Amino acid sequence: MQTATKKKQKKWLRYRHRVVRNIIYAILRPYIWLTYGLKRERFAEQGNRAYLILMNHQTAFDQFFIGMAFRGPVYYVASEDLFSNGWVSSLIRFLVEPIPIRKQTTDINAVMNCIRIAREGGTIAIAPEGNRTYSGKTEYMSDAIAGLAKKLKLPIALFRIEGGYGVQPRWTDKNRRGKMRAYVSQVIEPETYQSMTNEELFHAIQTGLHVNEAVADGAYKSNKRAEYLERVLYICPKCGLSEFESQGNTVTCKKCGLTATYEEDKTFSGVDFRFVNDWYEYQEAFINKLDVRELTQAPIYRDTARFSRVEVYKKKHCLNKKADVELYGDRVVIDGREMSFRDVNVITVLGRNKLNIYFEKELYQLKGSKRFNALKYVHIFYRYKNIVKGDPNAEFLGL
Repeated sequence: MQTATKKKQKKWLRYRHRVVRNIIYAILRPYIWLTYGLKRERFAEQGNRAYLILMNHQTAFDQFFIGMAFRGPVYYVASEDLFSNGWVSSLIRFLVEPIPIRKQTTDINAVMNCIRIAREGGTIAIAPEGNRTYSGKTEYMSDAIAGLAKKLKLPIALFRIEGGYGVQPRWTDKNRRGKMRAYVSQVIEPETYQSMTNEELFHAIQTGLHVNEAVADGAYKSNKRAEYLERVLYICPKCGLSEFESQGNTVTCKKCGLTATYEEDKTFSGVDFRFVNDWYEYQEAFINKLDVRELTQAPIYRDTARFSRVEVYKKKHCLNKKADVELYGDRVVIDGREMSFRDVNVITVLGRNKLNIYFEKELYQLKGSKRFNALKYVHIFYRYKNIVKGDPNAEFLGL
C-alpha cells in the first residue's frame, strides 16, 4: 500500500528580506526626502507586532513611504503585471517576495497567501483602492477588504498619504517641488474590529483612508505642471468626446482649441473646472449619460500601442510594437481583431499608460505612447457593461 507524503511548504518570510529592506532604505531615504519632500514619521508604537497596513494610493513610491515608517520587511500585495516580466520578476520575488494578485478580480490565491504570511508573523500592506487616484480623491474600494482583515486577525494600521497628488499626480512623469506627509493615522485592534460588522469595519477603513487633494493647500512647483494631463482628460466641456495635448503648464483640446492652465496650487485657470477632480467627475457624468451602444459605426478613438499577450506570472509576448487600436462603444479592435465587450471580462489601467484586457481566457496588454489615454477605454467598457446588465443608472466606471 502506497502512502502519500505531503511536501513541506517553504516559509514565505526569509531573513534575506530583512537584509534587502535595510539596504534599500539606506539608499532611498535621501532620494525620497529630496524628490518628494516627504516628512518622515516613524511608527513608534510598532514594537515587535505584525500589522495589516491599509493605505490610500497616490504616488508610484507609496510602498517605500511605508517602508520608511515601519521597521522590518513588509509584504506588499501587487498586481500580476509586476510578476509577468521574466527574469526581472524572478529577481523581485527573490529579494522581497511581494504577494501577487489579479487586478479587478477575486483572487483566492492572494487571500490564501496573505493568511499564510500573517500566520508566519509577517506584516502585509494593501492599497484597498487597487489603483492610484487620477482625481486626487481617494477612489472606489471593494468592501471585501473588511472580510480579509477579519480573516488575518492582525491589528490594522491605517496609513495616510497626503500631498502625494500635488507632488506626483498619476498622469505625470515629472515630480513637483512641494511637501507631503505619510503616517499611521489610526490603529484598529483585532478585539475592536472583531465585534464590528463587516459593513462597520469597511466604513471605518473608508473614512480613515479618505483623502481629498482637490484643495488649494500649498504650492507644487514645476515648469511642466500640465504635462501629460491628456492621460486623464478626454472629454472637452465645449465639444464633448475629444483629445488633448499638453505642453508646459497648459493643456489644449485638439478639436476646438480650448486651453487650460494648471497652476501651482493644483487649480485650473481658463476653464470652469477648479481642480482635476471637477473635470474628472464631469467626464464620468458625461459618459454615464451616453448610450455607448449607439457609438458602433465608426471608432470613437484611434490609438497606436505596443500589443502583447501576457503569460500571467511569467512573461509578455509582443505581438506588434505598433498596433492600430480602435475603440467603439461595444468593442476594441486591435490590428483588425475584434474584442467584443460581451466577451471581455475586465479592462483595467496600470500605471500611467498601460491597459490590460481580459478577453475570453487570455490576457492582452496595450502599452501606449507617453500621451496615450488608457482611462477612456475603462470608462466606456464599464458604461457598456452597466447598460447591458440592465443597470443604466449605475455610476461606477471601473476605478
